[in-house]
Amino acid sequence: MEQVVVSAGPGNRFRIGMWVLGLLLAAVAMLATYMWWVVYSFDTETLPPRHGQVDAELFVREGGTRPLLVGLGGSEGGNPWASERWKEQRERFLDQGYALLALGYFGTPNSPEHLDRISLDGVHAAIMEAARDPRVDGRCIAVIGGSRGAELALLLASHYPEIRAVVAIVPGSAVFPALTDAMTTSGFSLRDQPLPFVPMTWAATPHLFTGDLRAAFATMMRDTAAMQRAAIRVERIDGPVQFVSAAKDEMWPSKEMADAMMRRLQAHGFRHPAEHVVVPGGHAEPLDEFPKMEAFLETHFKQACR
Repeated sequence: MEQVVVSAGPGNRFRIGMWVLGLLLAAVAMLATYMWWVVYSFDTETLPPRHGQVDAELFVREGGTRPLLVGLGGSEGGNPWASERWKEQRERFLDQGYALLALGYFGTPNSPEHLDRISLDGVHAAIMEAARDPRVDGRCIAVIGGSRGAELALLLASHYPEIRAVVAIVPGSAVFPALTDAMTTSGFSLRDQPLPFVPMTWAATPHLFTGDLRAAFATMMRDTAAMQRAAIRVERIDGPVQFVSAAKDEMWPSKEMADAMMRRLQAHGFRHPAEHVVVPGGHAEPLDEFPKMEAFLETHFKQACR
C-alpha cells in the first residue's frame, strides 16, 4: 500500500496558527465576560449575613487580673489563635501573664463567610465583653494581628481608645478590598457604613490570575488619591505601636507600607513609642520574631499597666 504523507506547509501552519489564536481570543473574551458579570452583579449594598458577629475564645489563667491581648488572624480566616498550630505561642503569652482573646472575624461558624465589610463595631464589642471578665484588666488591652488582621488591628486601635497597644505583623497601611470574587466592596465597615478603600483595578487583575499578589497590590497602590482616602489614621492610636514587616514580602509591600505609617506617625508628632522591625525574607518570616514582639509588649505595654 502506498503511504501518503501530507506536508505541513506554510499555508497549513498559518491556518493552524490562526485557529489556535482564534481559540485563545475566544477564551479571553469568555473570561472577560465572566469577570464583568461577577463584578457588576455583586451586591454592594446589602451587608453580608452575620454582619457584626464574631467567634471568640478567651484563654486565661486563674489568679488576679491580667492584661488582655487580642489575637487576630489574616486572610486565611477562621480563628487561628484558638488553633492547635498557635497553641505554643498562645501558651507563651499566657505564661507571661496575659489573658488572650482569640477572635475569628470571618470564616467561622458564627461570623461572615468572607472578609467583606467586617464590622469594627462587632469586633470591638467582643473585645469589650472579654474585658469585663473578672480575670481580665479591662484598662489594659492590646491587639496583635497579621496581614489583613494587622489592618484590622490598626483600624480598631485608631477608632477605639480602649485599645492601648498594637503589634501589626506584615501590615497594610490602608483599607483594601473585600476578599470576594468581585473585590468591589471594602474589607471593613464602621457603624454599618463601608470604610473608604483602595479599589481593585482592571490593571491589577492579570497579576491576580498569575498569582503575583504583590504586583496586584503594588498596582492598586499607584492610585495615590485612593491610598490617601483609605489610609489608616494610625496617629490616632493611644498607645505604643510596633510594625513587623518582611523585606521580601511576596503577598503585599508590607515593608513599604510600614515605612509609610512610621513617616505618618512622625509627621503627626506621635507621642507614644513606635518601632518598625524589618525581617529578611517573605510574608511568613516575621512569625519567627515573636520574642521581639514579646519584648516590645513587656516594655511598652505590660509594664505601663502595673
